[in-house]
Amino acid sequence: MKFFICILALQQLYTQCVAQDFDFFYFVLQWPGAYCDSRHSCCYPKTGKPAADFGIHGLWPNYKTGGWPQNCNPDSRFVESRVSDLMSNLQREWPTLSCPSNDGVNFWTHEWEKHGTCAESELDQHDYFEAGLKLKQKANLLHALINAGIKPDDKFYETKDIEKTIQEAIGFAPGIECNKDSSHNSQLYQIYLCVDTSASKFINCPVMPHGRCDSRVQFPKF
Repeated sequence: MKFFICILALQQLYTQCVAQDFDFFYFVLQWPGAYCDSRHSCCYPKTGKPAADFGIHGLWPNYKTGGWPQNCNPDSRFVESRVSDLMSNLQREWPTLSCPSNDGVNFWTHEWEKHGTCAESELDQHDYFEAGLKLKQKANLLHALINAGIKPDDKFYETKDIEKTIQEAIGFAPGIECNKDSSHNSQLYQIYLCVDTSASKFINCPVMPHGRCDSRVQFPKF
């Protein structure tokens, strides 16, 4: 009996070590036109060119202090069969643009092992990816922007108008990250939305990401 109690205590200690606490998630959506129209190498996945829509970059646990945990459980590997029912949605909504062209498994493996393992106290592997898919559908950012006259047409828009439109759509201010194209134009690149630890509700960001944008940014075609 004593031996069993010791083993149980060690298991509990290990669980506490790998399931690190966190305060909120950044849910990060990426505009593929800006990714491809920059110094990044851009390759379409083996399933073909993704839709001209924001793609999920990740669901990242963060601390209110501004830091974040990562690679919390090296024994928790991405297992494709655990998300087999989500695969078609992942390919469509969480696509990879890295080169060489691939099926996305390396991307999802990276996101799970670096970020998802730090949220295992709240979400198992299937729940983690399913939560990301549901959050993207809930945000529906491209629809909100187009309805406000902000379109991916290579034109320039006021950054404050983009922020206002997204805030009105989800109820909370977003973080905006821009990049530079080869002509040094500031482009709309990534949108950061803050989410509670259950990964189900948008919240006010405890801390904004360190993204820089000009006052006017290009919304590039894809």
